[in-house]
Formats: sequence, C-alpha cells, structure tokens
Amino acid sequence: MLVKKVETFLEQKGYELKDKRILVGVSGGPDSLALLHYLWTQREKRNLFLVAAHVDHMFRGEESLQDAIFVQRFCESRNIPFEMEQMNVPAYMRQTGLSSQQAARECRYKFFERLMNEYAMDFLVLGHHGDDQVETILMRLTRGSTGKARAGIPFSRPFQKGEIIRPFLCINREEIEGYCIEHQLKPRRDPSNEKETYSRNRYRKHVLPFLQKENPRVHEHFRRFSEELQSDEDVLVTLAEEKMRKVIKEKKDGEIIILIQGFIAMPMPLQRRGIQLILNYLYKEKPPSLSAIHIDQLFSIIRSPQPSGVLDFPNGLKVVRSYNECGFYSSCKDSPSFRYEIGGPGEWHIPNGSIITMEFVDEPSQEFMSRNHLLLNPEQVTLPLVIRTREHGDWMTVKGMKGTKKLNRIFIDEKVPMLDRKGWPIITDYFNEIIWLPALKEADLSLKPTNGSYILLTYKKL
Repeated sequence: MLVKKVETFLEQKGYELKDKRILVGVSGGPDSLALLHYLWTQREKRNLFLVAAHVDHMFRGEESLQDAIFVQRFCESRNIPFEMEQMNVPAYMRQTGLSSQQAARECRYKFFERLMNEYAMDFLVLGHHGDDQVETILMRLTRGSTGKARAGIPFSRPFQKGEIIRPFLCINREEIEGYCIEHQLKPRRDPSNEKETYSRNRYRKHVLPFLQKENPRVHEHFRRFSEELQSDEDVLVTLAEEKMRKVIKEKKDGEIIILIQGFIAMPMPLQRRGIQLILNYLYKEKPPSLSAIHIDQLFSIIRSPQPSGVLDFPNGLKVVRSYNECGFYSSCKDSPSFRYEIGGPGEWHIPNGSIITMEFVDEPSQEFMSRNHLLLNPEQVTLPLVIRTREHGDWMTVKGMKGTKKLNRIFIDEKVPMLDRKGWPIITDYFNEIIWLPALKEADLSLKPTNGSYILLTYKKL
C-alpha cells in the first residue's frame, strides 16, 4: 500500500526518479529508514544511484554514535554508499545563540550541501511524512506565521544544483510503522521524541491523536490544504511583485524604501505579500520570533495619521515611517557625529554624502540667492565657523520670522526624513549660534555691504 501511494504521489507531482542520483538523509528512525529501504528496492528497477547521509549531532553521546553505526551497517549490508559526519551542535549553539533545533538544522544542511556538490546529486530526499505536515501547519498557525509559511512543509524546493523532495508527505506515521514491520526493519528510536519540552512532541502526543480520531485521513486533507495554499500564494506573490515594482522608491543591499500612497492603493492581499517580499529580501533567514503581530504593527504605522514613526523588528531590522515614505533597514546604524572648523576657503565632505565649500567672492550674485548658498559679511560673523551635527535643544532665529524655532520643528515642517536628521550638517559661528541649516533655513542676518570680499558657503548633495 505504501509503495503504491508513494508512486502515485510522485507521478501526480510530475517526478520521475529513473536514472537519478539521490542523496538520502537518514537518521536511523522509522521515517528515514523506511524511505531509504523503499528507494533501495527501486534501485535496479529505476537505475538509481543512492548515497545515504547521516549526521551525529552529538546531543546524546554514545547513544547517538550507535545510531550512526546502525545506519552504516544497514547500508553496508545492502551495498549503499554511506557518508557520515559528527557535528558538535551543542558547541555551535553556544557560538551562535541558536536553539537546538535551529542549530542542528543548519549543521545538517551544510553537510548535505557538501555531499550534493561532491556527488553531483539530482535530489536530496527526506523522510517528512503527512503527520509531520499536520503538526507543522498547526504549529505555525498557532505561532502566527504568515504567507507561505502557513502552508507547512513544501514537497519540493531548489537545493544546490538539484532539489529537495519529500515523497512520504502522502502517507502517515502509522503506514510507515507498518512498512517497517512488513520488511522487518528495526529502526532506532530517539528518546527525545517523547519529551514534552519540545512543542512538536506536544502536538504529536496530544493534538494529532484527537484529529485522527475525528478523521483518520486528516493528513490527506492537510496535504491538500498545503498544496492549495502554496499554489494560491504563488499567484498572489507574482501579482504583488508586479505592483511592488511601482511603489519601491529605492532598493539596495540591506535597504528598501516604499512610497506609502501607492502601496496602500494596492489590494490588501497584495499589500501583505508585498511586505513578505520585503522581509524575504532583507532577512537571509526569517527569525522564529517574527510573527503576524509585527506585520499588524507595520500596517498600523503605515496607515497612521502621524507622519513619522519607528518600529524595531527582530534581528535588528528597523522600519521607519517618514511622511509618504516607509523605509526598511536591515542594518540601520545612526549617522556618526561630526564637527569641522571652517577657518578659510576649502571643501568639507560630510558623512551623509554632502559637500560644503567655503570661498571668498567679490560681490553678491543672483545665482547665490538659493537655499544651497549662504552669503555672509565677514564683519558680521566670527570665524572659525563650525559644521556639526544636531545637538539636543538646538534652535535658531529664522530669516523672515520673529523669535526662534527649534531645529526639530524645522525638520518636521520641511518633511526631512527621520533617518536624515541626525546626520544633517548645521553651520554655526564661533559662539555656537546657528546661522544656517543648508538647503532648509538661514538665520536672520541682514547682509550688509562690504568693501572687501564676501564669504560664500555652498551646499551640494551628492
């Protein structure tokens, strides 16, 4: 029965294993051992080249080493090439701060990657089955996962120069156990699978039996749900990609900026997928702590009547709303503070990418009458001038206005993005009186004629 179901499943998926080079991940447990045995029985019929790959994660000392020896002997008795590696996952956990399951997965897949390249494999075949799928979907829905993650374990995905496939997603754990009994396989049992400290084990022991009692074929319905959701997601993501091209203002390594008005004009299903596309781009691997709550917060800040706001996402991702733009920054660092003294003519390169120059000119010219220029009478200011970053409580007298105005208020009125404000150059005189906010405002200094030269400051944004 198992063999027929798996063959029908592969045929439905359009996968023909004939003449393929296959790497099989084998722990020694019932699932992977049954998978390896099944493929071994098909080896001559389909002209398969098989290699079994086993990882000792070094969690259980001698016991896990015996798992490796068991798989090795199983392969030797059937003339299956065997590859094994001991990987100190506990040490890797301490080094990276990852959970045991995350760390084990990363180490395991690094080993699989090497073997896929070394043997030029077509497929990495894994033993995930229908009950695993039910557990995964329920866990992710409970955790608040979004997008394609809710569909659970995919049947296939690209891996190195080949693919990962999971032929057992069409069967359940009971059928695998039956196959092991039928073929007199005696798989190893990992005692950690009984510990309820792991959330998957709790779902396996308490939730899944209830669902199977309600419907013994529940794994088949979850598989259908998974496949339908994945195909629906593929269509919606394609549509979202087309729409997002029109609303992304800037995209570069570690940074994406979108135009809010164009984004919120998109249908809500496409907005959600658009956000997922951004997160997929900025996160090399999404952190488990990222959930639907973060997405809800993001939509709140985008639709807020307030023109600005900041969100901190897991792993250092920062979301910054600034007027009609929303920026996503995976390595958002504050602009460095700076201070330069201007005692005479020269050129100063500012960390935000701008340049300020000082020169002497004989007489005022119309071309100097812009926000990017400041003309001064040397007798009205005390040198050296200073170019610096903003300080708490900064204010200035603004030309054409009575009284003083805080710089923060000027930035808001001029709609300067939040991330640009700290690195914006400020020009003061020797006594720290602000005389110019380049490209924005200048102080209330009445320019008096002079018999000598004028000081000309020029601001250029590269």
